[in-house]
Amino acid sequence: MKPRLICHMMSSLDGRIILSRWGAQPNTKEYETTAATFEAEAWLCGRVTMEKDFTDGLAPDLKPVTEPLDRSDFVAEHGAESFAVAVDAHGKLGWESGYIDDDHVISVLTEQVPDAYLAYLREKGVSYIFGGTTELDFAAVLEKLGQLFPIRTILLEGGGHLNGSLLRAGLVDELSLLHYPVVDGAATSPTIFEQGEQPGPPRSFKLLSVEQRPGGILWLRYEAGVA
Repeated sequence: MKPRLICHMMSSLDGRIILSRWGAQPNTKEYETTAATFEAEAWLCGRVTMEKDFTDGLAPDLKPVTEPLDRSDFVAEHGAESFAVAVDAHGKLGWESGYIDDDHVISVLTEQVPDAYLAYLREKGVSYIFGGTTELDFAAVLEKLGQLFPIRTILLEGGGHLNGSLLRAGLVDELSLLHYPVVDGAATSPTIFEQGEQPGPPRSFKLLSVEQRPGGILWLRYEAGVA
């Protein structure tokens, strides 16, 4: 069963998402507080976000492998109740262990990833699933996450391109948006959803709630509607 996917983001009033541009550090406590209300079993982000905010650019230490590894999903022993899902199609992320705090790490790969990287993930105790041969099929990825792990709800906390890919695939069930009271103004700063030169059809959302949070933040919640 596909988990419910909630895109949970903080943005400027003009929809930009690079918080470091907004002067003094924004009130990220409200981001975490509102995220916790969903009681999600997992959060998901892409390689760039994971590398910048969680792995500190650690490179994988790959060793030669003597026997080829098949392209089947691998669930490491974990005993975890919460999960960090890293979309890393080409196998670039390095890991100290199979955990970020108490969250067990699940890597989402394509079948193009070399055997040495798969062996590396197994050694570190990182679970991995394959989302496609050369390109990721996010619908299949979500189905696998729901089948192989006790995940019913996922918070999508990616960059604009990852969010845009899942939106284009029609997989975003809800949008949770914290509107921060600043105008970014930079045309080159990414937005919540980026779909490149071939965007999908417009996606409509139904407003669920509006709540004022501390620091002038406005919390908007939307449910996905019919395109």
